[in-house]
Amino acid sequence: MKIGFALPQFHKQAYGIAHTAKFAGEVEEAGAASLWVSDRNLAAVAPVVGYGGQGTTIPPELNPAADPFVLLGIAASATQRVFLGSHVLIAPLYPPVQLARSLTTIDLISEGRLLPGFGIGWSPEEYQAAGQDFTRRGARMEELLDALEAIWTTDPAQYDGTHLSVPLHHSPLKPARKPRPPFYLGALSERALHRVARRGDGWLPLCVVPSYVDIDGLVAQRSLLDRLAEQAGREPGAIDTILRVNIDAGTSTAAVADVIKQIHERTGIDHYMVDSMYEVDTVDGSIDHAREVLGLIAKG
Repeated sequence: MKIGFALPQFHKQAYGIAHTAKFAGEVEEAGAASLWVSDRNLAAVAPVVGYGGQGTTIPPELNPAADPFVLLGIAASATQRVFLGSHVLIAPLYPPVQLARSLTTIDLISEGRLLPGFGIGWSPEEYQAAGQDFTRRGARMEELLDALEAIWTTDPAQYDGTHLSVPLHHSPLKPARKPRPPFYLGALSERALHRVARRGDGWLPLCVVPSYVDIDGLVAQRSLLDRLAEQAGREPGAIDTILRVNIDAGTSTAAVADVIKQIHERTGIDHYMVDSMYEVDTVDGSIDHAREVLGLIAKG
């Protein structure tokens, strides 16, 4: 199995981001396969829609949030082997040229180790702050993928859509990964899984240990994704899966390792990212936590 870890980005860990390079280097040395960021442009005080699209509250742990692109750039320069991913960037919030430039820079620094993961988000206030229409976020995502495809694979590049437009321009940078970095897409609903089936090189589901571990649901979602991929004329096996594992406060590393092993045995998923922001306050504590998880997984 490949086990990755979230970079220090949220909650109390966000105030230790001066040690991001240390975290990245030591966790890579400990045997991690990947390092990850998420995305939170703001946490509204009185949200219309709550965390994950449920209720009307957002966990206070998401109030402090460091910039994902900066953190991935630091991690890229501090490592030689690990993949560097986003699980997930709220991609429709960003203009396509600027998003492509930031991600291409990270891909080049890392010499092709970027795994860009995108989602449409759930916060109307984040879209309001970016000057975007929350109700059109799905359509904007579709066009954003088309725009990135054009920017990364053609030169000069151009894109004209209903919601996005990129004038004909010379490419400032081309990514190290050819023909382009893979598109990983977050998806829980059937509509979102349709997008993964049609457009994704990978799928990014999640679980929370121990409060939300639905292995039967993961199996059913992957089966649906495979059927949808076949209907779209694609080979299901070409669509990778990387599972995000969030940890509830007070959860032991043994419990985390056990859940990962159980999911692997039932689903065959072999790549996981572990986020300790709810459980661990410091960067040094997060490094120790990662080492413990890796050690327990290695014991089998």
